[in-house]
Amino acid sequence: LSIINIKKFVTVLFFFSSSTRGQRSIPSLSQFHRLRYLWINNNKIQDLTFLIKNYCLTELYLNNNELTDIAGALKHLCVLRILLLHNNQLKKLGKTVKELKGMISLQTLNLFHNPLAQDPDYRLYVIYCLPSVQLLDRQSVTQRERASALRLYNRKRSCVVQSIAFGKRVNTPLGTAAGSSRCTQPVRRLMMPSGCEFGDRTIKVPYENPEDAVFLRAMTRSLMEFSFVDWNKVPTCQERRLENKAEAAHEKLTVQFR
Repeated sequence: LSIINIKKFVTVLFFFSSSTRGQRSIPSLSQFHRLRYLWINNNKIQDLTFLIKNYCLTELYLNNNELTDIAGALKHLCVLRILLLHNNQLKKLGKTVKELKGMISLQTLNLFHNPLAQDPDYRLYVIYCLPSVQLLDRQSVTQRERASALRLYNRKRSCVVQSIAFGKRVNTPLGTAAGSSRCTQPVRRLMMPSGCEFGDRTIKVPYENPEDAVFLRAMTRSLMEFSFVDWNKVPTCQERRLENKAEAAHEKLTVQFR
C-alpha cells in the first residue's frame, strides 16, 4: 500500500492480507470506498481504526488476531453479513454485542475461543441481542434457542407472545363431531368416493352435487371456536359490593365452525 498508486485501485472489491503473517497494524483502507470482502485473519492485529470509512464491507474475516476490544470500530458496517472474530482476546460480552447491534444484515458470526464466550448464557444473550444472526459459532440458531433467549432476557414480551396464539388443526375423521361437546349441530355424514382424498396425487373424482364437494372441503379445515359474553349484564365490582348477593352465572354463547 505504501508503494502502489492507490488512485488506480479505488474500485477494489477484495483485499487479502492473511498471506503476510504477523502484521500488527494495517494502513488505512479509506481509499477503497467499494471494498466489500476483507481477509486480515492470522495476524497480530490489535486495532481496527483502519476500517472507519469502509462502509460497503459485507464480509470481514478477523479471526486469529489479538483483538481485545472492538468498541467504536465496526458499528458503521451496517451491511455486513459475515463476521469472523474467533480466536481473539475479546473479554467484554456486553460491549462487544453492543457494537454489533446496528448490523441488521449480519447472518454469520463467530465469537468462540474468546474469553467472553465463557460467560453464562453467552449464546442465548448473543441470539437475543442479534436476531438477524442465523449461524453462530458454526452452529445454526434454532427457533427453540430464540424462544429460550426471549424468556430469559425479556420475560414480559415472552408472556405476551405466548398469550397470542392461533387454534391448531383438529385431526378428526370426516363425519364425526370435533371439539367441544357443546356443539349441538347435527353432523352431516357424507360418503367419499375412492380417490378423492385431499393431499394425495390420485385423480380427483367429481361430485354429482357441488354442495357435497364444498362440504367435504369445509370438513378438512381447522376447527374454530368463538365465545361471546354480554358484558352489559355483568355487574361491576361496585355493584357486586352494594347488592351483597351471590353472583349468577354469566350467559356465554359459544360457536364452533370450520
